[in-house]
Amino acid sequence: MSLRINTNVQAMVALRHLGETESLMEGSVARLSTGLRINNAADDPAGLIISEGLRSQIKGIEQATRNVQDAVNMSKTAESSMQEVSRLLTDLRALAVHSANTATVDAFQLQANQQQVRNIIDSIDRIAQQTSWGTKKLLNGSSGVQTALTRTDLVSSLYIGPEFNGYAVQTGTVDVSQTTAATQTTTGALATTFANGNAVVNAGTFLINGRAFTTQASMTISDVVQQINLASSETGVTASLVPSGGNVAVSLTSVKYGSQFPISYLETSTILNGGAGATPAVGTDAVYTVTAPTVNGNQTETFTGGIGPGTDGLTLTSPSGNRLVITPAGNATAGPVTVGQVNVGSMRFQIGANSDQAALFSIPSTFARDLGTSAVPGLDLSKLDVTSQQGATDAMKVVDEAISQLALLRGNLGSFQKNFLESTNRSLEVANENLTASESQIRDADIAKEMSDYTKIQVLRQSGIAVLAQANQAPQSVLQLLRGGG
Repeated sequence: MSLRINTNVQAMVALRHLGETESLMEGSVARLSTGLRINNAADDPAGLIISEGLRSQIKGIEQATRNVQDAVNMSKTAESSMQEVSRLLTDLRALAVHSANTATVDAFQLQANQQQVRNIIDSIDRIAQQTSWGTKKLLNGSSGVQTALTRTDLVSSLYIGPEFNGYAVQTGTVDVSQTTAATQTTTGALATTFANGNAVVNAGTFLINGRAFTTQASMTISDVVQQINLASSETGVTASLVPSGGNVAVSLTSVKYGSQFPISYLETSTILNGGAGATPAVGTDAVYTVTAPTVNGNQTETFTGGIGPGTDGLTLTSPSGNRLVITPAGNATAGPVTVGQVNVGSMRFQIGANSDQAALFSIPSTFARDLGTSAVPGLDLSKLDVTSQQGATDAMKVVDEAISQLALLRGNLGSFQKNFLESTNRSLEVANENLTASESQIRDADIAKEMSDYTKIQVLRQSGIAVLAQANQAPQSVLQLLRGGG
């Protein structure tokens, strides 16, 4: 056996093992304090990947469950309103039956019955118009309005809401026609001209929309144009060389279209504009006429750009809140041209955690004009007249059909709610439980096992410290040899 003073190998070995024990202690404490087996990616890389995917699914299912509950509540709202319409229809039928009894009903009673008929029809229309979930109308035939673009080269975005020019939207095409094209703010050719793009500019400083540019005597006009264009994201302005009296000059143009993007140009010496500031022509906002299908035939609205602070002149809105975004190519097309398709009558419910897990349901219009339309040719609920024997008889037929229509609609809605939404909700809850259990199995710590390991690590830690202390004392045995030799 050899004894050394400068190098204590035993202490080094003990220290290394104690360090490993301390690392194990740190991980065990983290697991016990958080309750998680995986606290960072190094704990279990594969487990972390699986766990994160499961967590994403769990969150999606939780939101889908809330979506389903919202859908149930929405359907209950619609059904309760239709129930009231059904009650009104039964009252209306009773009036028609009473009016048909011309043997005992006089003209005064017929007029009174007709007045009640009109009041009932007005109430039905009011319910159809006002029943909503938040701001979404449910019974006016516009629930689930969807707009698809057919000319993406001309239009980048199109939103048509439930109403267009005061009428409920119907399925059909959307046409646009340009009234005023949008333009960009431009200075035109600035005052200072150059023989060509390689001509040298004067040294100095100029400002574009508050951003300073410095030129050197060795710079060409092409260099200056490039310098301006590289900063266009800051200034919102681009530059180009344009012909000017046999020479060329710089022209500044706003990146965006419309009146809300002016250009401010100043220079301290003759650089681009003869030593003076420029007064550019401010851009104009686009104005378009848009035609869309409604329950009252095709209707037209005027869409205007630049409405609202900082809004591009190619982003157009209408008084009823519909929206249209024209592309530069569309801005160059006068029209009229068909740019989109409106599909009405289906609501889309996202009832799953993934993109393809959705359900569609239609609630047609319950306006009086849309009920009982096929019982008597040319007659619907809104046109009932019970002041005559024939009118009262026809009214009974129309109301009977309207009651059947509404009963079928309520039955379909109830079936959708019970057999689809509520069933889906139960399935989602089971899936959530199972996914959560799987995620917990991977991510959560087994506390009983962790306490057992923690106890073992504590013992190892204490023994490691004791052994290290003993190893540190080993070199002192050399002193005994030295004393004996003295």
